Amino acid sequence: MSLLNPLFGTSFLFAFFLGLLSALHCVAMCGAIIGTLTLSLPKEVRENKKRLIPFIFAYNLGRITSYTTMGLITGLLVRFLGVISHDMVVLIGISGHSVLQGISSLIMLGTGLYIAGWFPRFAKVDRLGVPLWRKLEPLGRRLIPVRSLKQAFIFGTIWGWLPCGLVYNAVAVAATTGSGSRSALTMLAFGMGTLPTVMSIGIFTLWMTYLAKLKHLRHVAGLLMIAMAVINLLAIPPS
Repeated sequence: MSLLNPLFGTSFLFAFFLGLLSALHCVAMCGAIIGTLTLSLPKEVRENKKRLIPFIFAYNLGRITSYTTMGLITGLLVRFLGVISHDMVVLIGISGHSVLQGISSLIMLGTGLYIAGWFPRFAKVDRLGVPLWRKLEPLGRRLIPVRSLKQAFIFGTIWGWLPCGLVYNAVAVAATTGSGSRSALTMLAFGMGTLPTVMSIGIFTLWMTYLAKLKHLRHVAGLLMIAMAVINLLAIPPS
């Protein structure tokens, strides 16, 4: 087994860095949602950072809770399917883990190219979650205007299922763990990686939006994610 695999293949650190590198995309995707949440709050809350931050945090806590739930469901599903398809996988000489890791690497590669602005068609991946989102989105709108921290948390749990290729990227990585608990923790790590950026959007909206428009910064983030995809591919153990 490759020495890189324990560090990068399915590690929580790997997922955390994915979350960090997703920052520029998060500004575009989550900025409008955070804006909706913020504008729905009473004026005295919006204009007082100390009162605003708990609402932004509650929203993000709900969002990360949904990511963790996705990880748990994915891990349990992959483990269940892995048991069923074990004999078939043995016949073709490729482990299920290697297949999943290869798929996650390719998705990561597409994500890196997309963030850098070199593969805009990758955005079509977002459509995978549209059917579910059509059912959840009306529930989120019913919580507007947000008036309590509990509402902000529930608002976050719903909007955490917003169709997003970068989240699906993290789910693909989480799937390689082959365990419900490890998959859930991997998505938790991814969510924690996105936390600094999404929290900052709610507090420093204009500044974060400006950073997201810098092409050179997007190129750097994209290249770093592409490098992670290559490392993940190299970490696949030989069959």
